[in-house]
Amino acid sequence: MNLIKGTIDGLVLLEPTIFKDERGYFMESYNQKNINKLFGNIQFVQDNESESSRGVLRGLHFQKPPLAQAKLVRCLKGEILDVALDLRKKSRTYGLFETNLLSDKNKNKLFIPKGFAHGFIVLSESAIVSYKVDNYYDPKYESGVLWNDTDLNIDWKIKANEIIVSEKDKSLPTFNNIISPF
Repeated sequence: MNLIKGTIDGLVLLEPTIFKDERGYFMESYNQKNINKLFGNIQFVQDNESESSRGVLRGLHFQKPPLAQAKLVRCLKGEILDVALDLRKKSRTYGLFETNLLSDKNKNKLFIPKGFAHGFIVLSESAIVSYKVDNYYDPKYESGVLWNDTDLNIDWKIKANEIIVSEKDKSLPTFNNIISPF
């Protein structure tokens, strides 16, 4: 496995070692011992999966402490643009975001530590996204940041009029109107 540290401290792209031959390929998609070596003693407790069509944007979401979540995100089918926004007030990259392409072709995974808002948009005709979290979901602790906040100016790689967002995500506050709990 190859590790690529992002421009924002804590974000790490994991490139798997893939063994290909005439039968197809083999790779180790998850190993708890390796995750603990890389990120400390982290225990993922829930796997989430979504299927979405082109232009569907999910996010930018986070859970507040004490139920904040670290995530390990992977695109099983198709291609997504994944966005992680740093909400850690004491971080030198507070308020900055990083984008990564995750796909069934590159098979990369993205580790997102606690303290980030997270979202993605489907760039292919459809996509299946799977991610592990280290804390259970609780709607009382959920929050987020508006996907099209003009201060953030995220390029989602799809025209705004083609983006499909839930009503809930359309009503999220802008970055400057949240009080970061991290």
